[in-house]
Amino acid sequence: MARGGGPRAGRGITIALMTETVLLALDTSTEYCSVALLRVAAGAFSSDEGASSPIGAEPGSGSRSEVSVWVRHEATGAVSSTRLLPAIGELLDEAGLTLADCDAIAFGAGPGSFTGLRTATGVAQGLAFGLDIPVVPVGTLLVCAESARLRDSAATRVLAALDARMDEAYWADYAWDAAAGDWRTLQAASLDAPEHIVAPEAPFTLAGNAAAAFGARLAASAAARTIDAEALPHALPLAHAALRAYRAGRTQRADQAAPEYVRNKVAQTTAERLAAKAAAQGATGAGNDEGGEGGR
Repeated sequence: MARGGGPRAGRGITIALMTETVLLALDTSTEYCSVALLRVAAGAFSSDEGASSPIGAEPGSGSRSEVSVWVRHEATGAVSSTRLLPAIGELLDEAGLTLADCDAIAFGAGPGSFTGLRTATGVAQGLAFGLDIPVVPVGTLLVCAESARLRDSAATRVLAALDARMDEAYWADYAWDAAAGDWRTLQAASLDAPEHIVAPEAPFTLAGNAAAAFGARLAASAAARTIDAEALPHALPLAHAALRAYRAGRTQRADQAAPEYVRNKVAQTTAERLAAKAAAQGATGAGNDEGGEGGR
């Protein structure tokens, strides 16, 4: 199998298609612990063959002899960190493979749950470092776009939008480039109030859960060709996107793996909360004083 670890992993080397590839993909950016194992025979799996491996495939299923997939996608809530390694072991056992057979490890880099992103990044980094193989970070919004295209081949322009909590949404805009066999990023992952998300002018699919979370506040919903609320972070579309990146040499050394938070903070410190409260009280007091002055 092709190896891409060590210092050469981040140099943009194109991996030959005439070698078998085994890729492990991990995502814990949501309340799900999602793991996929993709085994691709030499010369198989063109950019448009992804739909041959359906999302939600049962563990151990394979679409054809050239492409086999094994999947675990479980609602684990806050305990993904305790479930991730056992799930990896189960898939490898079912496939009759070991970690040493893997050529690369892909992970959902974000945005998403801060704790979940750190979990997937840390596990991918640790395993890849020990195996001397590269990691492949894949943005979770791009995974939503990939999921939408796997479910609907007409989804070639995708606005991916996910509920980011705190009354905001993560979003990005992608267009499928048929000639290149990959996605082009038209708007990188961003964080905004739902009202500020910019809808594409071309017909598009709205992927993700933001439409359900924000309703009419997400004006892009009304402009969408279709809404795919099920196109969410999932290890199988992640693996498909990661395979293209791996074969194009878009990899990193294990020690370079890092989450893409997009939002810098999710909570204020105690001191910040107290300061904000004092500022608000001060503003209220000032407003009352001004009102009193105006009445004199």
